[in-house]
Amino acid sequence: MALRPDEFHDHALTAADGERRLPLARMTGWDISPFEPDGLRVAPLRPPVLPEPPRHGEDPSNCDACRDRGDGIWFNDQWRLTRITGVGVPLVLMLYPLEHHDMADLPDELAAELGVLSAHIVRHVQGLPHISRAHIYRIGDGAAHLHIWFFARPEGQSQLRGSWLPVWDDLLPEYPAEAAEADAAVVADALVASVGGRRSATGASPRD
Repeated sequence: MALRPDEFHDHALTAADGERRLPLARMTGWDISPFEPDGLRVAPLRPPVLPEPPRHGEDPSNCDACRDRGDGIWFNDQWRLTRITGVGVPLVLMLYPLEHHDMADLPDELAAELGVLSAHIVRHVQGLPHISRAHIYRIGDGAAHLHIWFFARPEGQSQLRGSWLPVWDDLLPEYPAEAAEADAAVVADALVASVGGRRSATGASPRD
């Protein structure tokens, strides 16, 4: 059984200093870290807050993803794909089920489709010129409606590889929107050819 919230907090504090600051993570010493360890410090560990605040869209009637289900660069009868704007890497896409589901209550049929769609999206993103990898992320702490992130890692930028890529994305200047829009259209057309569905000319969403 997992530790209770208070037990987890007390356990974490055994590694913290007098200001409740944990030591720097090993990741900050990796050569792909966007930060130099000198001068960097961890924020104080806050005590648990219970109950946790609700995520956006816990009530489907107030869910932005449900309200915006007509926005996207690609659609089929169960899913839509959007392009996220204001990012630093060449392309960030987000996949949503049209109906209000989270990962834990996703019906098996849709879960199977998610696997197939994710593989095709990765294949098409990595098929773009000057893109080395397509990263996939599902977090789920901010919104209750399932949303899957796809980040395109630029070719040759090996410092941006790995788990630090979303942080680098937040640090980089905004990528040229015209180039990202064109690449998103290529991915959408490739999806139509490989799995069906339809492409739309709209569907860019700002990054939260």
